[in-house]
Order: sequence, then structure tokens, then C-alpha cells
Amino acid sequence: MPSSIIQWFPGHMAKTRRLITENLPLVDIVIEVLDARIPYSSKNPELRKLVGQKPVLTILSKSSLADPEAGRIWQEYYKSSGKRAVFTDCITGFGMNHLAQAVDEILSAKREKYDTRGMTGRTLKAMIVGIPNVGKSSLINKLSGGKSAKVENRPGVTLTKQWVTTSIGLDLLDMPGVLWPKFEDQIVGENLAITGAIKDDIIDQERITYALVGRLRRLYPNLLAERYKLGDLSQYEDLDDWDLFGVIGKKRGFLMAGGVVNTERCARALIDEFRQAKIGRITLERPFQRNRNTEQRAEESRS
Repeated sequence: MPSSIIQWFPGHMAKTRRLITENLPLVDIVIEVLDARIPYSSKNPELRKLVGQKPVLTILSKSSLADPEAGRIWQEYYKSSGKRAVFTDCITGFGMNHLAQAVDEILSAKREKYDTRGMTGRTLKAMIVGIPNVGKSSLINKLSGGKSAKVENRPGVTLTKQWVTTSIGLDLLDMPGVLWPKFEDQIVGENLAITGAIKDDIIDQERITYALVGRLRRLYPNLLAERYKLGDLSQYEDLDDWDLFGVIGKKRGFLMAGGVVNTERCARALIDEFRQAKIGRITLERPFQRNRNTEQRAEESRS
């Protein structure tokens, strides 16, 4: 994978880290927004250390694009881990009615504390954090009932902190969406690029699509075969993921002179169709999958 994906912008992360630390005393709760398609890869590994003992509510956005069965597995994982997570979708409105309830339950003790001090009705405050293009601004606009936060389907739109008043009695402090300085795990970098958290103009899209084909081949073979009219995938067992990518290009007619596959055009189409759920509702990660990958790599390094 190109180094531009593994190495990010330390200065941007340092600024956001400083903003989080400086403003943490102003809020009652931290809301971390993750991408429901990649709950592990979209989670900032530095957040827990930054927020300390401040309560955290996990919001998994873009649920209408994710696999519902995988979502149930993740929900059970969070529940068994003693963590509160709410799956939402700002397009369909799914899960939005559960968000206020979750905040109330987490902050019930704090509300009682305010009441005993004669501060009944005090507006609670939350800091909302998340990586680029994860859906933070869409969530804020849904809660505020207006266009309080700029929304675009590309990473890096929110560049400064901003306060937003919502309809659920909660003021939100929106933090800039940035990635951490370095990805230790190449799979994490690939997943972030596939879902659009990393700007498309700095990645090798053909390389990323090759990785996507491998994931779909393993996790959703039927959806892959149906979308691209591949028939029985067993007939391609001798082909690696790149060659299968070429087969898809031919099936879709992405050809240049001499019958050569236009890999750039094919890559753009596959990435777009994944992001729009035209291939199907897909989740690229499952709980504990990361541990298994790490153990496997450790075993391979010892052999």
C-alpha cells in the first residue's frame, strides 16, 4: 500500500488531540461516531487515553449500508463488553430515537447531581468525535433539525470545533475529523480507504479495489457473484484477487483497445458501488477478527 495511506498528518492529529484535551472539562459525555461497516478500523485507538474517565457513547453510523446480521453480532459484542452502542442511519432515521435514551441512561446520575444542586433543566453537553467522512455532520444536522454542520461526502470537511444545539436537550461540540498519525495495521488503512475515510486523490484506487475484491470474495461471495454475473465462484479458485478483478472488468465491459481491461475505470466503479451499497449491505469486520489476524501474523513470523 502507498506510504501516503500508512503515514497521515501528525500536525492535524496533534491539533485535534489538543482541542479534545482542552475542551473535555466542558462536556458531560463523549460521543464517538464509527462507521458501522468498519467498527474496528474507524475507531481512533488514542481516544480512550484522551478522554480518561469521561463516559463514552458509541454511535455506529451508516447502518443502512452495513450488513444487519453483522450489526447484531457487533451489538451483542458491545453489550457483553459493558459498552453502550447505538446503531443509527441519518438517511433512513434508523436508531435515532434510541440515541437520546442512551444519553439519558448514561448520564442519569449526573442529572440527579445537578437536580440536587438546584440546577434542574441544565442542558447537558457532549463532545462528538470521529474520523473523516464517518457521518458526524449528518448526525448533528439530524439532531439539530437543520443544516448546522456542513455536510459533504468527502473527508476533512469539519476543520474547526463548533457548538450545535439539538432537539434532545443536548449541546454538541463537534471536533474536526482526522485520522491518527500512523496505521500499524495495513488492513485498517485499506478499510479506511475503501469506505472513503481517506481522500481518494491520495490513494492507489486499483490497489484498494484489489483489497476490496479479496474481502468480498471471502465474506460475501454470493453478493459479489450476483452483482458482477460471475456465476459459481468455484470456477475461479485458481485465480488470485487481482485476476478476479480483471474478470469483473471484462464482465462489465470496461475494456480498452485490444480487449485490455481498463483497471482504473473498473476500480472506480467497484469502489462507488460498494459505497452506495449497490453490491449489497456489507460489513468488512467482525468482533475479535482483529485478534485472530494478529495471532496469525505472529505465528507466521515465528515459522
